[in-house]
Amino acid sequence: MDWLERAAKLRQWSRSGTRAPHKPLLFLYALGRFQRDADGELRYSAVEDDLRRLLAEYGPPNRTTPAYPFHHLVSDGVWEVRTDRGPGSPGTGVRELREIGAAGRLTPELRAALRREPSLLGRMARVLLDLNFPPSLHGDLCEAVGLELEPTESGQLSAVRRRRDPRMREQVLTAYEYQCAFCGYDGRIGAVPVGLEAAHVRWWAFDGPDHVDNGLCLCSLHHKLFDKGVLGIGDGHRILVSQRFVGHSPAAREHVIALAGRPLIGPQPGVSPIAAVHRSWHTSQVFHGSPRPAPAV
Repeated sequence: MDWLERAAKLRQWSRSGTRAPHKPLLFLYALGRFQRDADGELRYSAVEDDLRRLLAEYGPPNRTTPAYPFHHLVSDGVWEVRTDRGPGSPGTGVRELREIGAAGRLTPELRAALRREPSLLGRMARVLLDLNFPPSLHGDLCEAVGLELEPTESGQLSAVRRRRDPRMREQVLTAYEYQCAFCGYDGRIGAVPVGLEAAHVRWWAFDGPDHVDNGLCLCSLHHKLFDKGVLGIGDGHRILVSQRFVGHSPAAREHVIALAGRPLIGPQPGVSPIAAVHRSWHTSQVFHGSPRPAPAV
C-alpha cells in the first residue's frame, strides 16, 4: 500500500477550484497527535474545539463543522472511528458524535507502517502540506497541529505532483521592480533583495499557474497576511483589508489597516496585471469576511 499516494489523493469535494481542506487538516492533526502518543485516540468531544480553530484559521471563508472530516475521512482508508456502541462512525451529527463517545485515530495498518518506518510520518505530512496549503503557512500550520518535521523530510509524489517553475520568482520580482506591491518595501543587502517573495494569487496547490499574471511581489509580512486572507485584491486592483482583522497599535494601523483601498504598486508597464480569474479565486476562497472601507483622507 502506497501511503504517500493515499495522502495525496484524499477524497475531497471539489468544484471550480473551491477549497475544502477539512480532511487534510484533520489528517495533519492526527499525525501530530500520533507523534506524541502513538497509542492514543482522539475523542471528538475533546478535540472538537481544536479542529474548529484549525478550520477557522486555515480553512475556506465559509463556516463548517469538524464533524464532517471526522466522519468522512474514514472513506480514505487512513482513519477509523469507534463509539461506545462499537466500531463505525455514526455520521456527521455533532450531538451524536459527542453523546456516544465517538473517537477516531489512524487505522491499525497505517499506525503499523509509521512504527516500522518513522520517516514516513514526515513525508506524509509534507505531501498534505504541499498539495493543500501555500509554503508561507507550512511552519505555522505544523506548530498549530503539534507536528515536528525535519527540514529534509519530503515525499515522492510521483505523477500527482506538478513541478514548480523555478523562474517564476525572478520574473515576478522583476515585474514589480523588486518592491512590495502593497507597501513599496524594497530592502536589499548589497544587490540581493531581502524579505521580498513571489506570492501566488491563486495558490499553486489549487492549479494556480507559475505565471506573472498570477503572481505578486510581496514583503514577508504582507505575503503571510495575503495567504491568511487578511489582505486581498479587489476591482481596479485595489487592496482589500478584512474587517475581521483587529490591530490597535500604530504599526498595525500603518502597515495593514491603512492599506484599504490603495492601488497596487506595479507591475511595470508592458507586464500583464493579475488576471481577473485569479483575483476572483483568492477573494472567494482565501479572503475572510468583508473588506474595510478605505480610510477617510
